[in-house]
Amino acid sequence: MRRFPDRVVTDHRSHDEQNAAIGAYVRWRNARAQPKTNFAASSPIRSWTSYPAKVA
Repeated sequence: MRRFPDRVVTDHRSHDEQNAAIGAYVRWRNARAQPKTNFAASSPIRSWTSYPAKVA
């Protein structure tokens, strides 16, 4: 049994190493991001964006 079950265990040796890994992932993910489309017709996002409704 782990002594501190509320703590997250990572493979990183330091906070700086973990922060660098998180930053690299966020940059990687953002570089591949696609715009969100096909929101539900009744979604509140349609009231403040110009996404066209694709209702069947």
